[in-house]
Amino acid sequence: MKRLALLRHAKSDWDDMALRDFDRGLNARGRRGAELMARHITDHGIAWDLVLASPAERVRCTLAASRLQVPVRFEEALYLADGSTLMNHVQRVGDSHESVMVAAHNPGLQELALMLVAEENENLLFAEVMKKFPTCAFAVLELDIDSWAVIAPGCGRLVHFARPRDLDPELGPVSIG
Repeated sequence: MKRLALLRHAKSDWDDMALRDFDRGLNARGRRGAELMARHITDHGIAWDLVLASPAERVRCTLAASRLQVPVRFEEALYLADGSTLMNHVQRVGDSHESVMVAAHNPGLQELALMLVAEENENLLFAEVMKKFPTCAFAVLELDIDSWAVIAPGCGRLVHFARPRDLDPELGPVSIG
């Protein structure tokens, strides 16, 4: 079994319209959300072996806020990549990595999650991901594979999904498993 996490960048800053989309950082709400999600990821307790990431500034800022002590591989092709492209890049990860995180953009992350979850494994978390994969959302999938090279549609089960709004102390995180 392999574990795959999907982390969407936090809320981006649109204040400077002269910036290219690629160069936009985070707004104040995004920085707060990234810090909140960073604590959640750390508290979740999985030791991530590698992060595959879009090099866009908002992804870089989100990862910087996380302070995860994990090697990050920035790949140009992950900028605004669709689900199939993301899956193709995960297929190239070495099998010495058991737990990999992809930090990127929507709609590609949502597409990848929907692609990988087997129909028989659909649950309440899956229903939430189907509705929306908002900024700074974090999902964890368990994949019924021994090698990243064979990752394919329907090989997974969504075991965790959290959004910054779910981490409010009164509500608690949404999680199964």
